[in-house]
Amino acid sequence: MNNFDRRMFLRTTGQVAAGAALGLGALPTTGRAAAAGAGTASASAGAGASASVSASAGAGATGAGAGAAGAAGAALSPDELFVAGRFSDADRGFAAILRRNPRDAHALGQRGRIALFSNRFAAAERLLSRAIELAPGDVRSKRELADCFVRQDQVARAVPLLRSTGDQFDAAFATQYGSMSGPSYQLSGARETRVPFVCVDPLPAVPATANGAKGNFLIDTGATLALTTETAERAGLRALATSISHPAGQTLTTYHGVMESFRVGDIVMRNVPVVWYDLRMPLLPDGTKPAGVIGTTLLYHFLATMDYRNQALILRRKTQRPHHRGQGLPLWLAADHIPFTLGSLNDYGPRVASLDTGGIGLGILATEENAKRAGIEIDYDHPIPGGFYPIKPARVSLGRVVGRNLPGLVGPWPWRRLFGFETIGNFSHEFFKPYAITFDYTAMTFTISTS
Repeated sequence: MNNFDRRMFLRTTGQVAAGAALGLGALPTTGRAAAAGAGTASASAGAGASASVSASAGAGATGAGAGAAGAAGAALSPDELFVAGRFSDADRGFAAILRRNPRDAHALGQRGRIALFSNRFAAAERLLSRAIELAPGDVRSKRELADCFVRQDQVARAVPLLRSTGDQFDAAFATQYGSMSGPSYQLSGARETRVPFVCVDPLPAVPATANGAKGNFLIDTGATLALTTETAERAGLRALATSISHPAGQTLTTYHGVMESFRVGDIVMRNVPVVWYDLRMPLLPDGTKPAGVIGTTLLYHFLATMDYRNQALILRRKTQRPHHRGQGLPLWLAADHIPFTLGSLNDYGPRVASLDTGGIGLGILATEENAKRAGIEIDYDHPIPGGFYPIKPARVSLGRVVGRNLPGLVGPWPWRRLFGFETIGNFSHEFFKPYAITFDYTAMTFTISTS
């Protein structure tokens, strides 16, 4: 979510200290939502849980739980509906405002943002452009419109928007994108490729090649595409720009460059924007260091399946259809690279939930407030610095797929500040291990299956 996401949304010094106490393995990731705040860290807590498919916990609402609609919803303003994650209801409310006042820049920006969540690029561009025209100082809409272009590999169109925000992270990305010739992520090779996992734990990893430099890359849907400094040097990359951050009182330099090629299995991507820096990462089972992280900014160029059950990453061109069959849930993409769907904690939900797979040893993360709403027992006898506590919910679910007694954490996760809307929690690594999960960023559906 930010120019240095250290996995699971830990940003403040106290929160990063909590991550260190957990043995959190930081995965380097960067995103264009840098100025919005947030770094993250991948957790390494105990595993050992089970998940099963159940007929309960059906989904189907757009945004927060269907039960939250009705008469009470009519009393909420469009902004309140947005915060609640009821995006379709909020969009209708903002549309009503615009019928009364077509020059309402806030309503235009919010409708554009909601359209971008669902990759409705034409609508997002039209609405966000008009919002910026009416409110030239609207930095958030400028970032959202830049992201709209970047998601379509039209990086040159993002450059003037990012240069105009006055933020150093945006400026670094503007320099990076401005150096590129033609669209990013130019694909060649096979229509479909299946790449066996090197390992499933601590996170799934697959072999890949950056400018001819081979290595094993972790897969993490809460990350962007990022390399270690060592891999960047082996790949012969040149830093086009740098940005500076200060996690836990330390100074960290992020380098921005462009790879000539990045190969995963039988598919080659060319003209690929990438970042690299030095952050602690979990070692692979053979004791070697990962070469980097494959995150959502790469995965959303494909119909992507992380098949934990059969231990493989499957990338298909977007014209292909998934082989796995399972329950299809709604999919949204926010903060430039974080996927969301609908989930439940015990009988609380369904509500909007993030799908950041990078929580090592964890199946679920939630706020203390949501855990209490769901009747989840919090282990206050084993506090973790920074205000975090272990949990092991009886049941967490995505649609009909249920995880039971999965290890998790509650704490002061800054999700509302990062995304602008409430989330019920984050579903992560241990929840997904029995399944194959598919992200379809064209149909905007998330599928989870046992086959």
